Amino acid sequence: MTVEVGGGDAGGNLQIEAVSHAYATVKVLDNVSMEIGSGEFVTLLGASGSGKTTLLRIIGGLIQPGTGRIRVAGRDITRLPPEKRDIGFVFQNYALFPHLTVAENIGFPLKVRGLPKRDIDRQVQEALGTVGLAGLGRRHPAQLSGGQQQRVALARAIVFRPRVLLLDEPLGALDRQLRQQLGLELRSLQRRSGITMVYVTHDQEEAFTMSTQVAVMNQGRVLQIGAPQEIYRRPADLFVARFVGELNSFEGIVLDSAGGRATVRLAEGIEVDAVAAAPLAVSARVVCTVRPEHVRVDSAANGTEPTLQLRVGTVIFGGSWHRLELLLPGSGRVVKAEGRGEPAGIVEGGMVTARFEPGSIIAFPSAPSVQA
Repeated sequence: MTVEVGGGDAGGNLQIEAVSHAYATVKVLDNVSMEIGSGEFVTLLGASGSGKTTLLRIIGGLIQPGTGRIRVAGRDITRLPPEKRDIGFVFQNYALFPHLTVAENIGFPLKVRGLPKRDIDRQVQEALGTVGLAGLGRRHPAQLSGGQQQRVALARAIVFRPRVLLLDEPLGALDRQLRQQLGLELRSLQRRSGITMVYVTHDQEEAFTMSTQVAVMNQGRVLQIGAPQEIYRRPADLFVARFVGELNSFEGIVLDSAGGRATVRLAEGIEVDAVAAAPLAVSARVVCTVRPEHVRVDSAANGTEPTLQLRVGTVIFGGSWHRLELLLPGSGRVVKAEGRGEPAGIVEGGMVTARFEPGSIIAFPSAPSVQA
C-alpha cells in the first residue's frame, strides 16, 4: 500500500518504501510503503503486535529492515546509524541519564556533535523554554515529576533541530489527566515548530486529538491513512471501522447497489440505505455499521423512516450527554445509542423506537473472520 500525505516545508519529508521485516519466521512488517509530508504529525495506531513500534524503530535506525528503504528529504538513510539520520527519538521510559543534570541531559546530543559550549548552552536554554522547564536546568531527573522528566526527554530530542521526530508511546507511563495535558502541549509544539513527527500509540483518542494524519496498522500492514475525521467517518474496511470507535453492526442482504450506495435488508427485517464501502453485488451478504451517535431514539414511533422496536436496558446520564444500551427483542443483542442532554421520556425497561441518521450507515462485504 502506497500513500502520500501532504505537508509543508518546515520539517523533513519521510518516505517509507516497501519495508518488510521478520523476527525469525514471524513477519511483523509486510511491504509497508507510505510518504509522510514535511511538517505532518502522523500517528501509527494499532494494537500490540501490529508492527507500529518495529516500523518506528526501523525509521530511527534502531532496527535494520529485512527489505525496503527509508528516505528523509530525498536522502537514503536506510543503512546509516541513528546518530547520522537527523532524527530525534522519544521513548516511553524517558531514557535520561540519572547522574547528569537536566541541562546536561538536554545538551548531550549537541555535545556528541561537537558544538561549542556557548552554542550548547544557548540551545539548551531555548529548548528548556520551549517545553516549559525554564529555570530547572540544574536539577537532576530524580528531582522531577514524571511529566517533567518526559518534557526533558522531549527537549533532548528537539534540541538539535531534527528534520523528523519519532515518539514511541511517550505518554503511556503517565496518568490520564497528565497524558491529556502533555498531549495538547506536544500538539501545539509540533504545529509551532513544523517538525515532522511520527507517533506510536494504541490509544485512539490520543491519536485523533493530536494528529494531522492517522495510519491504522494491523498484522504488519497499513490498512488506511488519512485525517482523523476521514478514518472515523469513512473507514476503509470493517477492521478499521471496529478499531476506531464504538460501533453497531447488523447483518443484511443487498437488494440494490449503484453509484456507491446500496439498499440493504437487515436481518431485523427493515430496509436501509447505506454507503457502500466497496462494490457490492445484488444478493451479497454484508455487514452494515452505524456509530452510536447516529442512532436516534424516540419514546414513540416518529415519521415514516424505517425503525427498530427496542427495549431499554441501561440509561447512563452524564450531564451534557447520555448513553443508552437497547435490547433487540428475541435475541437480546445490544444496540448502543448516544446523545446530548437528558433522554427525555426514556426509562429503563421501557420500549422505544430507533432510527438511523441518513448517510450514517456503511455497508461492508461480509467478513466473519474479521475481529476488532
